[in-house]
Amino acid sequence: MSVCNYPSNMTKLHFIHYAFTLLFILSSCTKNEVSEESELESIPSPTGTNASLPYLVTGANGNLYLSWVEQSGDTAILKYAMLNDNAFGQTETIASGTDWFVNWADYPMMAVNSKGDMMAHYLAKSSSGTYSYNVNIVLKPSDSSQWSKPIIPHSDGTPTEHGFVTMLPQSDNNFALAWLDGRNTGETDHVDHSNMSNGAMTIRTAVMYVDGKIQAEAELDNRVCDCCQTTGVLTNNGPVFFFRDRSNDEIRDIARVRKTETGWSTPETLYNDNWKINGCPVNGPRADIVGNTIAVVWFSAPEGNGSVKLAFSKDTGVSFQPPIVIDSIQPLGRVDVVMINEQEAAVSWLAKEGADVVIKAQQVSITGEKQKPITIAKTSEARGSGFAQMALYNSQLFFAWTDFGEDEKKNIRIARLGESKPSKH
Repeated sequence: MSVCNYPSNMTKLHFIHYAFTLLFILSSCTKNEVSEESELESIPSPTGTNASLPYLVTGANGNLYLSWVEQSGDTAILKYAMLNDNAFGQTETIASGTDWFVNWADYPMMAVNSKGDMMAHYLAKSSSGTYSYNVNIVLKPSDSSQWSKPIIPHSDGTPTEHGFVTMLPQSDNNFALAWLDGRNTGETDHVDHSNMSNGAMTIRTAVMYVDGKIQAEAELDNRVCDCCQTTGVLTNNGPVFFFRDRSNDEIRDIARVRKTETGWSTPETLYNDNWKINGCPVNGPRADIVGNTIAVVWFSAPEGNGSVKLAFSKDTGVSFQPPIVIDSIQPLGRVDVVMINEQEAAVSWLAKEGADVVIKAQQVSITGEKQKPITIAKTSEARGSGFAQMALYNSQLFFAWTDFGEDEKKNIRIARLGESKPSKH
């Protein structure tokens, strides 16, 4: 088979497998850069100037959405656009404010259910304290042209940290939520991560309906890492949430909780990395699901030995296979994962390669077989580069990341792993 042409009747699995193989061959023509002839195709960004914090999500209705934040003076503006054919369409403002807590790791997100009802969130200050802010959720029903006024899903009313939200559309009229909640940490300027006398950060959940009603708020774990992202998937049995836990001995490994017929399960460690660290690494897990198969990817660095790992579950999160090491050379984490089907996943992460920092991606099978990793783009390990995003849409992988322009303003770049161009190599 020529590397310049692919059969039109490829399955999703075979096409992605082929695309990864071809992109590796062609990108090897240059040093740490993707060849212009490769299958990685740039897509015009719908974002304006000084844009960052991209988030890619394929809604339950099958459409692909990109959200981001633009800064205009003291005002933060959350916007989104939907992919139409091969380009993102008209942009729409979700919300804006001058009192937002804008953070490189705790970025706004959106979720869309099968009817097209939309949910998005952002963080807004709750007092003058630097790290005192609330989760604010806005909704846009499919039969409305307006976003709702913000709704705070947590009922504690304390001027403490709340954030790192996961939103899962679990029916035609409600979404399952999870977030990190600092109500027990005390009304301090910031959580002292090394002071055991402070109360601990918790992870909580609730169900929010499209009409704004909130039910079933509950605590899932009373001691978790303070500022790592949460993630989750929806199974036939209900949500499964993943997060970085925190033991009394400061072991901060990835844990999960599952919704069962009798309620929420006790938190279970996904894998015993035994990473002891006295501060939050700001490096949470990501998860995805197809059928009964869940894939979870995370970063860990016990004894200073960093690695990116991927684990599969074939029984909706009840048990997990031993993890597959994706990168143990010089990974930085900031991971993402997308299930291609029940047997294959694509993983992305940041890594050092010599003097460069790059966004990498790799296809991995449930049996442990790994395709050659590919380089998506050069980036920076600075906080401002944020977390690169990945999503699967119409059998193609889409990537979005924050780039620093020559004027030092932030811009969002988008690319997809798609149809190849004639090779000159």
